[in-house]
Amino acid sequence: MQRLRKPGKALGLRFTLQEWALCGVTMLWGATFLVVRLCMQESGPFWFVGLRFSAASVALLLCSLPVLRGITRRELLGGTALGMVIFCGFSLQTMGLVEISAAQSAFITAFYVPLVPLFELLLMRHRPKPSAWIGMALAFPGVLLLTGTENISAGFGSGSGVTLLCAVAFAVEIVLTGVIVPGTNPRRIACVELTVTALLGFASMPLAGESPPPLSWLVVVGACGMGLLTACIQSVIAWAQKTVPPTRATIIYTGEPIWGGLFGYMAGERLPTTALLGCCLVVSGILVSSAKKHSRQAANKPLARHSS
Repeated sequence: MQRLRKPGKALGLRFTLQEWALCGVTMLWGATFLVVRLCMQESGPFWFVGLRFSAASVALLLCSLPVLRGITRRELLGGTALGMVIFCGFSLQTMGLVEISAAQSAFITAFYVPLVPLFELLLMRHRPKPSAWIGMALAFPGVLLLTGTENISAGFGSGSGVTLLCAVAFAVEIVLTGVIVPGTNPRRIACVELTVTALLGFASMPLAGESPPPLSWLVVVGACGMGLLTACIQSVIAWAQKTVPPTRATIIYTGEPIWGGLFGYMAGERLPTTALLGCCLVVSGILVSSAKKHSRQAANKPLARHSS
């Protein structure tokens, strides 16, 4: 029987080199929540989003000039649509980090994973498996515990509320990616969506009454560094997931909010017992809803790439 995946060389704890690389990616993703939280003390959310995605788009465009020559109308329109949704997701997430902790943001954002099957049902008429409903039933109470009763009463205007909306946007983006990307060049799509996200970030500043902040090296290094990191991480993922099964990659990616909570804890953030219970429920929901996915379907989806 022909083997579809050539396993990488195993390194300690029965992890391959590729799996260790994904663990490193997950840890970096988790750390970005704290970085954004700190940057929001000196910058507005739209300036930060525009700066971050400008760095990412410039880096990717410079590496993609040869393939951009054949860009199609479908790739332009599809990348623009995805860029608009990504802009909504990251802007809402960044706005939320003005008010809530990095740990809360990480776990509420992770709710997008159980939400994906729901939007597949609404937008593509794909009936979710029972495990998807169970995962959603586990994760949703966890999000409520993380949000807190005082923020629930404040609705979507609170930091927790806008972060929950960002999870919705990320779930929609994953479903749209599954519709738009097949039959196109993913590199061209990525260049367009990153550029659109950056432009929308800067264009939204006057609408929100936000002006460029005074020069802050924390903001410049944080935003540009995260933008360059985004471009590098996508290359690592593309290499690693050629040999790492999607189900195993999903389990590794589940560590993203855990790392986010850990880095927040190291920075002095503390969550009440109810919020910690909520964290456990969210992670459980992610694992259950991601279980037993068809390998081909899962391989075509960007798993848990929506860190801060």
